[in-house]
Amino acid sequence: MRKLIQLLEKQSDAVVDLQSKLVSIPALGPSNAGSGEQAKAEFMHKYLNDCGFQEIIHINAPDERVECGYRPNLATWIQGQDSSRTLWIISHLDIVPPGDPALWQSDPYTLVVDGDTIIGRGVEDNHQSIVSSVMAARAFMELGIQPQINLGLIMVSDEETGNDYGLPYVLDTRKDLFKKDDLFLVPDFGTSDSTMMEVAEKSMLWLKISVQGRQCHASTPVKGINSLVASSAFILKLDELHMLFPRENDLFSPPGSTFCPTKKEANVPNINTIPGMDVFYLDCRILSDYAITDIIDRARELGTVIEQNYGVHIHYEVVYQQQAAPHTDPSSPVVRSLGRAIEKIYGVHPRPQGVGGGTVAAFLRHRGYSAVVWATLEGTAHQPNERSSIRNTLKDAQVMAMMAINP
Repeated sequence: MRKLIQLLEKQSDAVVDLQSKLVSIPALGPSNAGSGEQAKAEFMHKYLNDCGFQEIIHINAPDERVECGYRPNLATWIQGQDSSRTLWIISHLDIVPPGDPALWQSDPYTLVVDGDTIIGRGVEDNHQSIVSSVMAARAFMELGIQPQINLGLIMVSDEETGNDYGLPYVLDTRKDLFKKDDLFLVPDFGTSDSTMMEVAEKSMLWLKISVQGRQCHASTPVKGINSLVASSAFILKLDELHMLFPRENDLFSPPGSTFCPTKKEANVPNINTIPGMDVFYLDCRILSDYAITDIIDRARELGTVIEQNYGVHIHYEVVYQQQAAPHTDPSSPVVRSLGRAIEKIYGVHPRPQGVGGGTVAAFLRHRGYSAVVWATLEGTAHQPNERSSIRNTLKDAQVMAMMAINP
């Protein structure tokens, strides 16, 4: 292990070189007005082949929206002493658009190096994970050391725009690649202090709520039904969902389910009109103990009270919903292996936690695999001047290598 660490500590130039090439190849899905991930996948195939990976599998998901007709997914591995198990490290090839170029201090697709920091679109989300996993595997090959179990790398498409052509497609079409005792690490979320190991997610529900009253002149309000007043009353009443679904889980912060009114659409354009329609949205992050359908039902019951009290009609539309996957057991082999490696490499005490958002680990957990999400990240994903740390990239690679040696 010492030789591996010493080699990885000297790979700063290799990190910059690979990041520079990845940043220069935009991989935007068609939903983001891009041509897909083909060019980046072709580059990575050649890079991996040059590194010495013996077999590189292409798992192409058909998609007529892109010129090549498919969205690429790559899988490769190096053989372990025990070939019956694999540590899979799953990264994604696609990125999000740079956004307003005026907010960038440099060209988003040209890597900038500033000491330990590198800047460019995708350097953190998700190039850092690609580079860390490649560096870890390449170190084994360069030193002629065999890991205890197989070390596998998967690079998927479409993570930023729904995952229909990414990891779920790989899991469904190439079941032969995976075994129940395999370990799965998704380095796509984490904290700058390396301590957060994500093992659980909350269910997500986005609800569009339309409150219909009757529009009229503001000087004669009795002729109308003020939808803004009713909508405001309903927003306040929806806070009762916290009391109706009170369970807590200390893996999460906050520990309970949350029900937050967020976006509100414009109603009338002028001041002297009573609005007849108000539309707002509710963002719900729900503990997996509860079914999403129960949340919707109770929200409707609260809405019935508003309808009776204010004479309005309320319409509900589910914008998005995702029932949370079962939690990864904090005492599972993959979590324990990761925890040991983090303590050894970073000298900190990591802890299993849950998050309110979602990652591709959910697709693994829904299929019965134990997956953990972890990386050491600056937290600049999707922001202008996205940045990443060379040091953390190589330290994360050391953690990955140690997991393959001591699963």
